[in-house]
Amino acid sequence: MLFNSLEFLVFFPVVTIIYFLLPHKWRWLHLLIASCVFYAAFIPAYILILFATIIIDYIAGILIENAAQPRRKMYLALSIVANVGVLAIFKYYNFFVENVNVLLDSVGITSYDVPLWNIILPIGLSFHTFQAMSYTIEVYRGNEKAERHFGIYALYVMFYPQLVAGPIERPQNILHQFHERKYFKYENVTTGLKLMMWGMFKKVVIADRLAGFTDPVFNDPHSHPPLVIIIAILFFSIQIFCDFSGYSDIALGSARVMGFRLMKNFDKPYHSKNISEFWKRWHISLSTWFRDYLYISLGGNRVSVPRWYFNLFFVFLVSGFWHGAAWTFIIWGALHGVYLVAAIVLDKPKKAIKDAIGLSKLPKLDTAQQVLVTFGLVAVAWVFFRANSVPDAMYILGKIPAGIADGVKVALGQLSPHTALANMPVYGIDLVLSFAVIAFLEIIHIIQTKQNMIYAINNKPVYIRWGVYYAMILMIIFLGVYENRQFIYFQF
Repeated sequence: MLFNSLEFLVFFPVVTIIYFLLPHKWRWLHLLIASCVFYAAFIPAYILILFATIIIDYIAGILIENAAQPRRKMYLALSIVANVGVLAIFKYYNFFVENVNVLLDSVGITSYDVPLWNIILPIGLSFHTFQAMSYTIEVYRGNEKAERHFGIYALYVMFYPQLVAGPIERPQNILHQFHERKYFKYENVTTGLKLMMWGMFKKVVIADRLAGFTDPVFNDPHSHPPLVIIIAILFFSIQIFCDFSGYSDIALGSARVMGFRLMKNFDKPYHSKNISEFWKRWHISLSTWFRDYLYISLGGNRVSVPRWYFNLFFVFLVSGFWHGAAWTFIIWGALHGVYLVAAIVLDKPKKAIKDAIGLSKLPKLDTAQQVLVTFGLVAVAWVFFRANSVPDAMYILGKIPAGIADGVKVALGQLSPHTALANMPVYGIDLVLSFAVIAFLEIIHIIQTKQNMIYAINNKPVYIRWGVYYAMILMIIFLGVYENRQFIYFQF
């Protein structure tokens, strides 16, 4: 079920109202059934896969807690193998088979091609797999008690707001909340609804509007001039942020209405001054997952310098592979790994250059250039994330210099805008609206650097508050794009 669908418009209030009407002892069951309905709306049969892994991890958690070493480690390993095995079969089997077949064909072996499987990836499999793994790992580390209530544990994995695209919750944050008695609180309801409204705005007004421009360009880059390609790169950078953070806002908001607090997943990532800061602000639940369970396990930065560089690069290589079974995603992750290592290696030379040219004495200008450079690096990497193939990505990147040159020529009157923007997917008022909503988003982010928007609105007079609410609702209704577009991260 999509958050931006009519079904959810009915589902959410009905589930929430029933939740508060039920006695506390039955609420977990109600939420579990509702979560099953929510997930089954995609492909009903795949809910069986979820329950199979839930049973395995539920038993594993109890066995890990009760056992002594080395059995505890064995039970943890079996749990991880089961989870990763399901992920490997459904998400990575065809990728490996395709590459093995290409390798065999390249050496002249054509009679042993391994057959592909015609299977559809279960929605959000990577998300709930990682959430389940965090549970058994935390139990193994002694940071969390094994959950004895099977229904509560199942709800931990299947809680519908964050089931298919996160945030990836730790058991310490959410498990105890399912045991707690929740009361109807006006503040929770209003805060949650505002979060949901803002998330819906980002999804249907910004992300889905920009998709009307980016999809045609990325799906057929050879048919578009360089300047149009550059606009598409910019638009996709904003689109994927609004699409994913919009989902997270709706998830956090729908949970908050019922009194549950999920972790913040985004914090104005395009205001970051370097790639390291970007990953502290982007998809926070995933980046901290990799930090705590992979990076630190590899030794983190408590190793030799070459090994430290390897740890950073390897974690982001794995992160790219987590996102998708394709070379484009692997290269995207590897690029971020290279960015991080390069930033460490070049740190002292960069400081020396800034001191030499006097930039370090102009902190605001220095910050501005750092933010712009970081955004540029992230945007370049997004090309691999969005492109349909590596050759397409390389073609798009190859057009960036020509696109910049065409933009300068248009500004100087040396090139006709009609020529530079030929075959553009969106024209006129739709193009103006696309830039306008991006500007509006940035204005909100600038305001949020100084104060929390929700609390700031709460402190305004009633006529201002309701004026803002009506304005947002009207923009969602009249400026939103309603094509039931799936959220981008549902494919992961």
